[in-house]
Amino acid sequence: MEYNDKMKHRVKRIEGQIKAILRMMEEEKDCRDLIVQMSAARNALDRTIGLVVSSNLEQCVREQIEKGEDTEELIQEAVQLLVKSR
Repeated sequence: MEYNDKMKHRVKRIEGQIKAILRMMEEEKDCRDLIVQMSAARNALDRTIGLVVSSNLEQCVREQIEKGEDTEELIQEAVQLLVKSR
């Protein structure tokens, strides 16, 4: 699978959020502020997982259709990946 610049940019943004969280811990910031940042990073990661799975699913489904093969198994696998990620 090819990971496009949009996906990579999202991961880099999450990396920045994680570094900010570590910095906040080192600076002993208020736990409420820390939790807000951790939650934002987790949500961003969840959205990125969804993007990767959906992009991969779309690509795989197209390939299966071109081959004249069934796509049900691929769709079930994608759903299982999303369920596992939660």
